[in-house]
Amino acid sequence: MYLVLVSALACLSTCHCLIKKDEKNEDQCGPLKQLLESSLVSVEVSKKGFHREVVTTVELSTDVLSGLRVLLVHRWPRGVYIDPYQLASLNDQNDWQILLDSTIDLEVPAHKTSGFVTYVYPTPDGPPRTPRVLKVTIPIHGRYHEPSFDGKMLTSVDIEPPELLLRTEKCTQLNILVPHTVVDAPCTHDNSSTCPWVKLQQQQQEQSPMGFQFPVGDGSLVMPVCSGTLLVTIICCMTLSKYMWKHRII
Repeated sequence: MYLVLVSALACLSTCHCLIKKDEKNEDQCGPLKQLLESSLVSVEVSKKGFHREVVTTVELSTDVLSGLRVLLVHRWPRGVYIDPYQLASLNDQNDWQILLDSTIDLEVPAHKTSGFVTYVYPTPDGPPRTPRVLKVTIPIHGRYHEPSFDGKMLTSVDIEPPELLLRTEKCTQLNILVPHTVVDAPCTHDNSSTCPWVKLQQQQQEQSPMGFQFPVGDGSLVMPVCSGTLLVTIICCMTLSKYMWKHRII
């Protein structure tokens, strides 16, 4: 009888501790869940031609958490690239940091490369308080595309809206923030280690992909252009050789 009573008390004590722990987690993660339910992400593309700017705006609720970390995950198509050297030159002017998932070759045409991912941190490490509205302007550049043989002079490139990820040191039990999913992503822009982040539901990002067009070459002109270039080269070489022979230039 004594053993049964002790076991029952121990079980009740354990259940009480678990309930208290769950309530504490809900208190710490509740504000983060409210942010996820009220935050909005919008994207627009400015400028024209091969050199554009993608402007991403994140609107958080008025009750912003202290120590909140924000991450934007952009998945770029192969038709565009970001110049790392340009980003480095603009580093002092930006209030955000960026991490590239791979090395970017600036000279490769679109059909010989693949897409890439960038992790953008809209606020510096360790801000005292995150602003309610965050804006990030990323310069992008169009790659040269394969010539078209069907008469089309333009090709379309779609820019997907970024994924919004949030985290805070106070909320450690991220799995209770359903239906939002937990993903692993780099903790900071200069750190290879990963941290758990909560991702905003895709259905909350109602904006469709932003599409714009780049000009492409006319594939039917490849042979005439190559033939004309070869002919001009031969004529110039013969003329130059004749001139050098006439004036005894060796």
